[in-house]
Amino acid sequence: MWGAMQDYALTLDQFLRHAAKWHPRAQVVTAREGGGADRIGYADLQTRSLAVSSVLAGFGITVGDCVATLAWNTQRHVEAWYAIMGMGAVCHTLNPRLTAEQLAAMLTQSGARLLVASADLLPLARQIQQGVPGLERILVIDGDVEEPLVSPLEPFIAQARHDVAWGDFAETAPSGLCFTSGTTGAPKGVMYTHRSSFLHTLRVLQTDVMAISGSDSVLAVVPMFHANAWGLPFAAPAVGAKLVLPGRHADGASLARLILAEGVTVGVGVPTVWLGLVEHLEAVGGALPTLKRILMGGSPLAPALMERIERRLGVAVQTSWGMTEMSPTGTVTPAHDPGRSATLAGRPAVGVDLLLTDAEGRPLPEQREVEGHLRVRGSAVIARYFGHDAPATDADGWFPTGDLARIDANGNLMITGRAKDLIKSGGEWINPAEIEAIVGALPQVSLAAVIGRPDPKWGERPILLVETCDDISDEALLASLRGRVAAWWIPDAVIRVDSMPQASTGKIDKIRLRAQYGG
Repeated sequence: MWGAMQDYALTLDQFLRHAAKWHPRAQVVTAREGGGADRIGYADLQTRSLAVSSVLAGFGITVGDCVATLAWNTQRHVEAWYAIMGMGAVCHTLNPRLTAEQLAAMLTQSGARLLVASADLLPLARQIQQGVPGLERILVIDGDVEEPLVSPLEPFIAQARHDVAWGDFAETAPSGLCFTSGTTGAPKGVMYTHRSSFLHTLRVLQTDVMAISGSDSVLAVVPMFHANAWGLPFAAPAVGAKLVLPGRHADGASLARLILAEGVTVGVGVPTVWLGLVEHLEAVGGALPTLKRILMGGSPLAPALMERIERRLGVAVQTSWGMTEMSPTGTVTPAHDPGRSATLAGRPAVGVDLLLTDAEGRPLPEQREVEGHLRVRGSAVIARYFGHDAPATDADGWFPTGDLARIDANGNLMITGRAKDLIKSGGEWINPAEIEAIVGALPQVSLAAVIGRPDPKWGERPILLVETCDDISDEALLASLRGRVAAWWIPDAVIRVDSMPQASTGKIDKIRLRAQYGG
C-alpha cells in the first residue's frame, strides 16, 4: 500500500483558528471616530465570529448561501467575514461608492437574503433594499439602529449559542464574491473559493511578496469590499501580525495618528492614500519612524510620486500589479530589490504564470523585452465569471487581462497600457499609457489620463487630462512629450481637473472621463 497524507482542507477558517490558538493576544485594532481605537485579540475574535455564525444560522443561512456586506475596514466586518465564510456561506462584499441601483443589481444576481451593513451606510442599504425584494433583513454593525427589517447585530451575538461547525465543506466551495470595479466596462462578478484564497494567502506571505511576519503591525487601507482586501484579513492572522483597520477614515491626519499610535510597520493601499499622508506631514511636520514599507497597487505610480513618498516617509515602496480576477495579487516588487522602480510591477511568485500574446491570442515567440497582450493563469485566477456559462479563459486556461505589457530580462513586469484604452487615429494606434507615463513623471503633475475624442477627420484624437500639484503651463506639459512620442500622438487639448475621478481600487475611472470630456 502506498502511504498517504492527511486530507487537511484548505478552508479559510483555518487562519483564524490558527491565530486563536497560537497568537491569541495578537490584536485586531480599529480606529475610532475622532481618535482612539477598539482592540481585540484573535482568540476573542474567533469566539465572536463563531457567535455571528450562529446568528446567521438562526436566520436560515446555510452552506452555499450568499450573505452580503456593506461595510468599512473594521473589526466587526472581519468578524462577519469569518462568520460567513467559516460556516460555508459566501461573503458578497459590496462597494459603498457605487450607486444603490448598481448594488441592487449585484445583490439580485447573488441572491443574498441578509445584508450586514455599517450603521453610517444604512441610508444606502435602505435604498438597496427597496430594489431587492428578496433581501429579508439588514443587520447593523458599528452602531445601533433598529427599525422594520433592520436590526443591530450585537444583541443577537450576546444570545448566540456558538453551535455552528466551521470548515465542514469542501475546500473548493465558494467563499467570496466581488464584482470588478467597472472602470473600463460593466462590472462582472468574481467568485473566490476557499482553496484559491488559501493558496493566495500563502503566496502573499512569501519574502519576495508582502513578507508579513508576526512582528509586523499591518495597516490595511485597501478596502475590505474589494478583492478580499488583497488577502490581508487572512494573511495577518496566519502569522499572528497585528492587523490595523482605519474604518472609513483614510485621510492623511487620521492615518498619521493611527500609524504612530499602533507602531505600524507595513502599509497597504493605493497611491492617492499615501499622497494624502505625505501632504499632511509636509503641512504639519512630524515623522513616522516605525513605518518601513508601503505596498501600492491599483494604478500606475508616477516616478516623482514614488521618490517623494520614499523621501518624506523614509520607507521602501513596493509596486505591484493585480486584478480582481486574480484574488488580486499578480506581481510584486520585493522591498529589498535594488532595481525597484515606479515603472516596474515586479515578478510573479509561484502559483502565477504570465504569457505575452499577439492581439489574436497567439503566444509571442519571444517573451522578454517585447510588448504584447498579457494573459495569466494560476491557482487563484478566475476560470469563469459569476453567472456566465462561457469560460473566461482560452482553451489552454490563460485568462486575457486586457493589459498590454512588457517583461524585462529579469522577469519584471511592466504594464504599458490597456488594450481597451488604445486610441485609433487615422487608422494607427496611440497608446495612452505611454503618454500618461511621461506626463505623470513631471513633479508638478499628481495624476494624468489620456482619452480619445471623436474627430471628423481622423476618427479619434487624444486629449490630456491632468490633476496638478504645482504650476505648469499647457505648453510645458505637451513639450515633455516632444521627441519622446510620435508627433501625431501629442494630444490635441489639455484639460485641468480639480480631482481625477477614481474607483475604490485607485484606478482612474476612464468611463467617467469619457462620459464627461470625450464628447
